[in-house]
Amino acid sequence: MLTPTREILGLRTLALLPPILFTPSLVSFAVAPGTVGVEYTGILFHLAIMFVVARLPAPEWARAAGYGWLTLDVLSAVLTINELPHDIAWAVRLGGHVPAGMWFVTTSLLAAPRSIRVTGVVLGSWLALYSLLGNVLSEEFLYPGGLLVPVWFILLAWKHDALRADVATAGARPA
Repeated sequence: MLTPTREILGLRTLALLPPILFTPSLVSFAVAPGTVGVEYTGILFHLAIMFVVARLPAPEWARAAGYGWLTLDVLSAVLTINELPHDIAWAVRLGGHVPAGMWFVTTSLLAAPRSIRVTGVVLGSWLALYSLLGNVLSEEFLYPGGLLVPVWFILLAWKHDALRADVATAGARPA
């Protein structure tokens, strides 16, 4: 978790943290849209993903895109908590979803399990394309992509053994 050669938490555990932390956001979307308090668990959700970005095989540029997405989404949450206008925070969030899409697609295409590849390509494409069309589509069009996020991480945890083989084949810090 903290270094490429020392595993403190396994990939399965790291992959399960994001869907657990994303659950309050999903519930909030359905029950109380726009609730500011959910931004705190959203920050934890994104910080947990940083460890997954570090562990999955990906080119450095894709890993950088993953970190860029997480940084912008955390920034967006902090902007919301500090009561900046929704339009500003939302634009920052959508800007982060373009590199998120790049990271999801790239890491998914490099994964052996077909379920991860398909789900990740659909998820990454949905996030990136919505971000480019977000000015003409309502926020509700992003929700299917939001539902795929926990599914993708659960697939990572479930297909853990195949992913461990991918990581071992690619090395601790694949290029």
